[in-house]
Amino acid sequence: MQPSFSWQRTYSVARKEFLHIIRDPATLFFALFIPVIELFMLGYAIDTNVRNVSMAVLDQAVNKDSRELIQKFENSTSFKVVMRVYTDQELNHAIVAGKARVGIKIPEDYSRRLDAKQTAQLLILVDGSESNAAGTALNVGNAIAMRDSLERVLGDGQSLPIDARPQILFNPDTRSPNFFIPGLMVVMCQMMATMLSANAIVREKENGTLEQLFMTPVKAGELILGKLMPYLVLTIIEFITILTLMNIVFQVPIRGHVLTLMSLTLPFVFCFLGFGLFVSTRVQTRESAGQVAMGTMMPSIFLSGYVFPLDSMPIVFWYVAQIFPTTWLIDAARGVILRGEGLRDLWLHSVVLWSMGLGMFVLAMLRFRKRLT
Repeated sequence: MQPSFSWQRTYSVARKEFLHIIRDPATLFFALFIPVIELFMLGYAIDTNVRNVSMAVLDQAVNKDSRELIQKFENSTSFKVVMRVYTDQELNHAIVAGKARVGIKIPEDYSRRLDAKQTAQLLILVDGSESNAAGTALNVGNAIAMRDSLERVLGDGQSLPIDARPQILFNPDTRSPNFFIPGLMVVMCQMMATMLSANAIVREKENGTLEQLFMTPVKAGELILGKLMPYLVLTIIEFITILTLMNIVFQVPIRGHVLTLMSLTLPFVFCFLGFGLFVSTRVQTRESAGQVAMGTMMPSIFLSGYVFPLDSMPIVFWYVAQIFPTTWLIDAARGVILRGEGLRDLWLHSVVLWSMGLGMFVLAMLRFRKRLT
């Protein structure tokens, strides 16, 4: 006969579980403090209104009218002039290299045509690789040109003197897969590399087989590399698979060289394999490892430019975003896949990612060696 339900026994089990949680600082930290930290971080950082879009200016008129027009773009708070260029080639290269998201060209005869009551054309180039920013930049740019035209013709009864000619580069149809899938590919690789490498060591701890490995002639460095090499291969295979499906199934064009992208992906994967190894030295169970890994996913997704443009974030969070390797690889992936960037344009991304990857991996290996000794 089953014993009757007892609140006393229930209380004893619940008390034991609470004590277990309190004695596990990692679980307590990720259960209580990480959600609060992420709330404040994302609440202040995320702004769905696109602002401060980087803009390159080719001013061939160089007069009062052209300066007033540029000032109106800056005063809108939607644009921020980051560079001045002097040729069409420099303007195109600024957008291809990701140095500017918008480019405007004011022709040499801009003021002369306005004074003659003729239509002056204004070329607006928009980087379509970030579809959210592209749509807003296009609408605001057209609105500024329209408002300036209305101010000039008010009461004159003439046609609009400024003809804005917008042109969306790299993603003219502003297709969402072109924007999201290159970033999704990076986020998925981060998740896989971190989870697999952290669980690989923690699983040995839980099964009690890690101590048995210490009894073998395998050295600490050999053990670490031997455990992580399969996950490096699996993550790279996943990356190539998503890249192939992106191109074949979702019809996202790859304008750059795949080898350029792979040379940047390798240090990124090393970084998160190292982070997973570092996590394994701090936790004792796979559940705790999963909590730590997922705790890093939210900031990586929302502060990396994957969903929201970095230019719209407060300056403090813009600098915070630069700490995440995900920020650098997502920008590089979109640059290679959509804009056709090469290593000459992405040399800074390469330096940063290799520094982060090797630094994190070496730090994790030293930490793991210390735990072994």
